[in-house]
Amino acid sequence: METLSSVYLKCGVSWPKNFPTNAKQSQKSGSGSDSGRQHAQGKPPLYFAIKTRETSKQGSLQTPHSAPQLHSAMEDVRATSAWVASRSSHVLVDSAGIEKVVSTIESIPKVEWDFEGIHYFDNGPLTVQYLFVLDALNFCFWPDEDLNYDDLASGLKAALQNDKSAFDADRLQKYTGPQLRELLRWPRPLPLEDERVRLLHEVGIELERNFEGKASNLVQCCGKSAVNLVALVARHFPGFRDHTVYKGRQVFLYKRAQIFAADLWGAFGGQGYGEFKDIGSLTIMADYIVPAVLRQLGVLKYSPALTSTIESSGEIGPGTEEEVELRACSVHAVEKMRELISKKSGRQVLSVELDLWLWAAGVQCTSLQHHRTLSIYY
Repeated sequence: METLSSVYLKCGVSWPKNFPTNAKQSQKSGSGSDSGRQHAQGKPPLYFAIKTRETSKQGSLQTPHSAPQLHSAMEDVRATSAWVASRSSHVLVDSAGIEKVVSTIESIPKVEWDFEGIHYFDNGPLTVQYLFVLDALNFCFWPDEDLNYDDLASGLKAALQNDKSAFDADRLQKYTGPQLRELLRWPRPLPLEDERVRLLHEVGIELERNFEGKASNLVQCCGKSAVNLVALVARHFPGFRDHTVYKGRQVFLYKRAQIFAADLWGAFGGQGYGEFKDIGSLTIMADYIVPAVLRQLGVLKYSPALTSTIESSGEIGPGTEEEVELRACSVHAVEKMRELISKKSGRQVLSVELDLWLWAAGVQCTSLQHHRTLSIYY
């Protein structure tokens, strides 16, 4: 079993200069970990603008829409992930490994959301639009060994700095593959490029149809609830509906819908568009980096067959038992880590804090071996 810092050393890289090793180094307080305790007592109706033929000349009619009951669905992420972990054939959540890791943790580093300095931020609606476009495209970089998340985030940032209308809803509906490449200044076709273009179109069409073209209106509809935001995103944008079937049971993960809420919370420091009273309801964002870090730490153990596939860079099909187990077991394992750390520290630790910490550690480790799945969800 290894500590996170030893993972860095094993990979031959030093702990990042702007990546704090303890909570005292954090300069961003955000909304504080106590925000996770402040659950709403009741859910008010959500409102967003619906333009009709009768109202289009006068402005927008504010019409109530009850959100899907995704608070229970967020619990379903935890419950179905635990169900997978209890029946997993290829991935084991090692309780002893979790306890060993937690015993080495004195405090969770408060990692700066933009510690790399690669994101656009102007403290306003344009940042929200940027983040929604970013998270619509935030998946499957590994087929191009030179491409990573930083290229996407910084490329979209540069595009927006060059042209403030680049992510207007009407323009999102018209981008082609070559135009997206030009926007990102990428010299060759992107992995799953057609899917990325399709999802851009989907975002543009639905934002224009129901939210006056602005992701900020989408956020304002959620009533400062991250759970409601995940609900609205999953309801209106099919490309964010990250769920699958495992051994006859539906499993919910919602990685990119959750990361949009988490990105807002991190970018705005828990204030303004990033203020959520229930940020503690989110889980980790199950991708291909966090499982690999958890395995390195001794929290996850793989079957010999799965180990061989990953170490030989073989592909794992989306929706296969192996792929679902890797993601669901990661969610369950980090929930168990969070519970133990919270008990040890006497304060509520957020899953989004653990997610950013583990992910930031993983992306710094260039030799980290992760699974390879062609998927639009991560």
